[in-house]
Amino acid sequence: MMLKSLKILLISILLGLCSEVYAGDENTDDFAVDEELLKLKGDPEYGEYLSGDCTACHQIDGSYNGIPSIVGWDEESFIWVMHEYKEKYREHPVMQMMAGRLANDEIAALAAYFATLE
Repeated sequence: MMLKSLKILLISILLGLCSEVYAGDENTDDFAVDEELLKLKGDPEYGEYLSGDCTACHQIDGSYNGIPSIVGWDEESFIWVMHEYKEKYREHPVMQMMAGRLANDEIAALAAYFATLE
């Protein structure tokens, strides 16, 4: 439990330090996600299982406390943004790390899960 609390604290501190970059000011107009990745249908139940790392920072109730909500995003937008982080096209060290360790089917599952939330 103590290790999980330290992990959450570290991620929160890093997100706070990088909040300006996280705001989405990057120019990602020339980034393209492979159409095959956008066609992947994720399993929302698997996404819920994986969502613990996401919800440590992103509020599950959709509130915004300096960290954008990911609740209710459409699946394609979620997949697109996560691949921008995964490929280090969007600058945010924590999100690059988090997205970088996810497989394509895991990103699709998370997209499916967060799309179901309101």
